[in-house]
This record gives sequence, C-alpha cells and structure tokens, in this order.
Amino acid sequence: MSLSIGATAPPFSLPAVDGHTYTYDDVKGARGTVILFWCNHCPFVQGSEARLVRIVSEYADQGVGFAAINANNPATHVEDDFPHMVERAKTQGYNFAYLQDESQDVARSYGAQRTPEAFLFDADGALRYHGRIDNNPQDERAANAHDLRSALDAVLAGQTPDPAETGPIGCTIKWK
Repeated sequence: MSLSIGATAPPFSLPAVDGHTYTYDDVKGARGTVILFWCNHCPFVQGSEARLVRIVSEYADQGVGFAAINANNPATHVEDDFPHMVERAKTQGYNFAYLQDESQDVARSYGAQRTPEAFLFDADGALRYHGRIDNNPQDERAANAHDLRSALDAVLAGQTPDPAETGPIGCTIKWK
C-alpha cells in the first residue's frame, strides 16, 4: 500500500551514482521534495528522462529537491544494476541524485509499485502528491495532463494539488 496523502516522507540512506550516499535530508529542498522510483530498462522511464531533467532544471531553482531511486532486482534485469545506473545517468545528463535501493526496503516503505512513480512532499515532509509525471510517459508531445508540474506549482503556491493522486503509468518494480 502506498503512502497516504499527508504522510511523512520515510527516511532513507542510499548510495548514488556519484559515489556519495544520500539521505532524505540530503536531497530535501527548502520548499519541497520529489522522490521518484526509477530504473534504466523501462520504456516509460526512458520516455520520461528528458522531461524530468527539464523539470529539475526549472524547479530546483525554486527550492525543490529531487532524487530518483532504482529498486529493481538486477539479478533479473541486469541493465538496472549499479554500473549501468552510473552509465545511464552520465549519458542522459541526469541533474538529480540517482540512488540504488538494493534491499528494496525504501520502495516498500513508500509503497512504490511502478517506474516512474512520483512522490511530492512539501517543505515539512508531508506527502502532497503521488502518481505519474504526466499522462503519456512514452510520448511527451501527446501528454496533455502534466500532473507533477501542476502539483509542484500548487505546492509552491501554498495550495493543495488537484488531483493529489493519479495512477502511475509504467513498468512494475522488479521485486526479489
């Protein structure tokens, strides 16, 4: 079961592709934080990479922190192993922390089920939005509901995102 709207962000401490280990507090933004469940192999993630890089570029300057967490089982999906994560982050120009949840404990604590799947927390660490980035992760030009952007704009304006939840569209997390 996913976190409920209003729930506090679960803590974590995970290794990142840049060689550092990050906690929630390390990636937290002064005005909000987006935690995404992510991976390398999923076509829905691949279709969302460039737009996420643009979202981070736009909202990081407004005090929003970002991190993407890969919880997939690399034994069944080798392209999601740590060396491939490092390479993917470099080739795609990731401008956010890309973390590995090898134990899958963090994904379970958030109730994540898909990649990509977004959790937006406000400055106090309360969940304000959960769901998809937009309604067409494979073809940005066909998307006409930009849910994460709308939720970010609402939180930054001190408003309640509407909708506060959308169904994430993507591949299932590959559990051990």
